[in-house]
Amino acid sequence: MAILSFFIYLFGATMMLLFAVRMVHTGIERAFGVGFRRVVTQKSSALKSAASGLGLALVLQSSAAVALLVAGLAGAGKLSFPVGLAVILGADLGSALLIQILSFPLDWLVPLLLGVGGFAFVKSDRRIVKQIGRIVLGIAFILISLRFLRETMDPIRDSAFLPALAGYLERDFTAAFLIGAALAFVMHSSLAVILMCVTLVTIEAVPVAAGVSLVLGANLGSALIPLWLSRSMSPAARRPPLANLVLRGFWAVVVLMLVNLLPILHFISTSSASQTLVNAHLAFNLSLLFLALPFTARLERPFVQLLPDIAEVQLNHEIEHRSTLDDSILDTPALALASLRREVLRMVQLCEAMLTPVMEVYRSGDKEHARALIAQDQHLNDALDGVRKYVADLPTVSMTKADKEFSHDLVEYAIAIETAGDIVVKRLVPRAMQKSKKKVEFSHDGFHELCSMHEQVLSNISLAANVLISDDLESARLLLEEKTECAVRERSSRKKHLSRLQAGEQISFDSSNIHLETLRALKDLNSQIATVAFPILLRGGQLLETRLIENIALSDETT
Repeated sequence: MAILSFFIYLFGATMMLLFAVRMVHTGIERAFGVGFRRVVTQKSSALKSAASGLGLALVLQSSAAVALLVAGLAGAGKLSFPVGLAVILGADLGSALLIQILSFPLDWLVPLLLGVGGFAFVKSDRRIVKQIGRIVLGIAFILISLRFLRETMDPIRDSAFLPALAGYLERDFTAAFLIGAALAFVMHSSLAVILMCVTLVTIEAVPVAAGVSLVLGANLGSALIPLWLSRSMSPAARRPPLANLVLRGFWAVVVLMLVNLLPILHFISTSSASQTLVNAHLAFNLSLLFLALPFTARLERPFVQLLPDIAEVQLNHEIEHRSTLDDSILDTPALALASLRREVLRMVQLCEAMLTPVMEVYRSGDKEHARALIAQDQHLNDALDGVRKYVADLPTVSMTKADKEFSHDLVEYAIAIETAGDIVVKRLVPRAMQKSKKKVEFSHDGFHELCSMHEQVLSNISLAANVLISDDLESARLLLEEKTECAVRERSSRKKHLSRLQAGEQISFDSSNIHLETLRALKDLNSQIATVAFPILLRGGQLLETRLIENIALSDETT
């Protein structure tokens, strides 16, 4: 019975730790995730790329999340293999530094973190403050789960079971290595596994040597996670995670042999067993970074040969823009509405493709690129015409009231998407051409603000596509919160721009009209994109139909 109780408590502590790590990760992504892509894709040296990966891992609290971000950008052709591999290597060192921070005795901070985080999350109406509250609460939960884990281990520390297991792991370092790798892969969090190992070593439940073997295995498992999650991506996307796995796996095996067969562990030993384990983890990642970083460019060729590009069939112009509407299923409302939803989703993707290169047109002033974007608007117009006609042909007699409302909602959103496309070609692209023609330059801060807002709108388009597919109430709420946040960002940038004008910055004065009009256009485009959330929230009873005071006459009388 004692063993059963132990495993129940251990399971609860482990799940709480995983939940807390995920909570921090989610809060950071929602609060600061807009600029991550820009940070990674900035052109820089291998050392600076590694430094950006280190910073992102500290922020996201997950090297695997950084590796997946790199895979996505590499697959889209926006990140080269050497830069992507350098970012991942830096992220692994950042994750190790995070272990060091969380391994300090911080239990005294828990009440303060719970109070501050809970107040910010529950009482604030601002999205950014709520997410910061989520992050602070997540950190508090990490510390609580680690204390819970220590308390779970204490009763059986002197039993016959745990010393026997610890002795086996110390003797069979290969088994300890494989167990660490399996735990990290199954739990999808090397951070949680290594924190558990540090806790076990701290209470002397596991010897330091066995703990090092477990940690080295967890490093291998952490490299397996992004490779597994990116398995359906293109070869270009999978190359950086695969290279990281090969390098990390090879070095982990080498260090495993050195630590267990040679007396080298005492070189990093301290009076604290847990700190010795953390030092080993840091030394492993730091040595791997500096050994592999000079060769990131040279490693590209063998991994291209290992994962060659798949020749893609080039689709002709007509097929690329072919409608997904199927007239043959009009008599079956359920299938027809699914086809309609697919077409509206295609419109969202067309709009995203039009908006994505806009800031590059602002930067370069390329007329050919601008004309190509304007030409794309006709495909959006044709898609809207097809949606209108398709809905008009639906057999309303055999449709339920809910089906009719849903079809009307899809038409309304299709109109909003077409309006968003018009904002790109009639407001944003002309402003970009005006900037190029008049040779106007934005201030560094001003252009950074525009790029940040552009990135936020692109992120919201992806969220809107997910909302359109899923009809998820929570995602719809988040999209509406993002709409409010976009308006806040627009006002903030406008105030900063006016402050620069008052400070007498000539470059801001010359670009003032274009800057303010671009801000307004991006805000209006985001508003159109977010309209997909309104009917979902209205059906869920989480949206008021009006914010006007209904009893206005009564209010006048009382005054």
